[in-house]
Amino acid sequence: MQRVIAYVDGFNLYHGIRDSKWPWAKWLNIQEMVQCILRQEQDLVHVHYFTSRVDSPAKQRRQNTYLEALGTLSNLTIHFGRFLSDKICCARCGYTYTTHHEKMTDVNIAVQMMTDAYRDTFDVAFVVSGDSDLVGAVSTVRTLFPNKYLVAAFPPRRHSRDLASAVNGSIKIYESTLRKCLLPDPIVKPDGYRLHCPASWR
Repeated sequence: MQRVIAYVDGFNLYHGIRDSKWPWAKWLNIQEMVQCILRQEQDLVHVHYFTSRVDSPAKQRRQNTYLEALGTLSNLTIHFGRFLSDKICCARCGYTYTTHHEKMTDVNIAVQMMTDAYRDTFDVAFVVSGDSDLVGAVSTVRTLFPNKYLVAAFPPRRHSRDLASAVNGSIKIYESTLRKCLLPDPIVKPDGYRLHCPASWR
């Protein structure tokens, strides 16, 4: 059996789902989703999920519930980057507005993938993202560890030609896969506490 580790770019996956207008898919069992796209001869060893905490109170509540739900999965680790806000001033009209962007996810994925390749904990790496910023990381892993096989798993409405060219192979994650891989609602934790899918995601 080929040992598989998945590296999931949480915001890239989330925005692909959001742009597809599938709110129900936000209550996604990441571990099960990866399991569904594996081949018969592949065994899922672990899932690394990379995200950042958002700053909007309403979004924080939904995100915290979801992260707590993911925390009940047996083979998944959550890694946090930072979510930063910048003030942008329009050069034409002088209007100032705030924009938000995530930091550190690409670096965190690169470091974890390189560490796992060095420790020889996987034969196949699935990179769930359509972000071309990951090209450097996957190219380096392939150069230093030519026996490792890297696959880009593109979320809905996300694709990178450069990333597809940098890996050994690529696949697309379809709506039908997501529908089969939702978390239960509710999730009952060992202490009896119930986690419910946010109402706006149903």
